[in-house]
Amino acid sequence: MKKYLFLPAALFSSASLFADGGAAVQGGGNMLQTGMMLVVALLFFYFILWRPEQKRRKQMEKQRSSLKKGDRVTAMGIVGTVSRINENSVVLKMVEGAKIEVLKNAITEVQPCSDEDAKKVEAASEQG
Repeated sequence: MKKYLFLPAALFSSASLFADGGAAVQGGGNMLQTGMMLVVALLFFYFILWRPEQKRRKQMEKQRSSLKKGDRVTAMGIVGTVSRINENSVVLKMVEGAKIEVLKNAITEVQPCSDEDAKKVEAASEQG
């Protein structure tokens, strides 16, 4: 009976020795694979997510800095025409002459006005 218990114990101990030896040999390869996957993930995040977001942010900042009277803008879902530009905010003229002040950073879309529209806005602001 003792012979039968000794045989599986010997097999399990020798199997664990062989497994440890194999893991030691492949350990360097696993670190290399992990490092490569990390590099690939970082490159993916840079080119797919971070870089396009930087370009979009720079373009929006450029549009916000080039605002002028008469431009139609959308800010937080509010559509209006630029009436006055302050350092950090913009006064928008909305329907029926209502005016609202919004932060420049809240502006999400800018539609530049034509020269004719700019003259109309100037004339209207001088009258009212």
